[in-house]
Amino acid sequence: MSGGMAKGMRGGVLAATVLLAACGGGVRYRPVSDVPVKIGKPYSVRGVTYVPAADPTYDYLGYASWYGSESGNQTANGERFRPKAVTAAHTTLPLPSYVEVTSLDSGRTILVRINDRGPFARNGRIIDLSRGAAEQLGMHVQGVAPVRVRIANPPEKDRKKLREGKDAPERPRVPESVLVKWRAQLVAGK
Repeated sequence: MSGGMAKGMRGGVLAATVLLAACGGGVRYRPVSDVPVKIGKPYSVRGVTYVPAADPTYDYLGYASWYGSESGNQTANGERFRPKAVTAAHTTLPLPSYVEVTSLDSGRTILVRINDRGPFARNGRIIDLSRGAAEQLGMHVQGVAPVRVRIANPPEKDRKKLREGKDAPERPRVPESVLVKWRAQLVAGK
């Protein structure tokens, strides 16, 4: 076979592969990006209506769970879910948003990028973390843990790390005296 013919066949195979990938009926994933930010319309899950909204004062105590077996699924933000990335699901914050998540057990605080919707369990859960986020926070063994979730406006270098699926630098640990107060507030339902 001549070099030109072999080159033409390789080009044809490449074109067919690209065409098949494009026509395969697969999901079209959005590139990982911080723009556009999506607020979204109200939606209902299991009889509960959620109203997405920007909330620059978001600061709540509750419980975090984690998920990780949905590798490759499409997030509500249109991105491919990556279990090892430090991401999360939230019912109402804009997509994407950045939050600081603090473990009320250890005081460890991490930065997390929200790119999905959830959790939809009605047991005080306020955020679902990816496996990577749960591991970085140190709660992947227990499955559900008490947390504080607070909206954040991190520097671009930290945002970039999270968009690339890497851990952001850990935040300063919260002192035990503050954790004791937060635990009491969580138990009291405040």
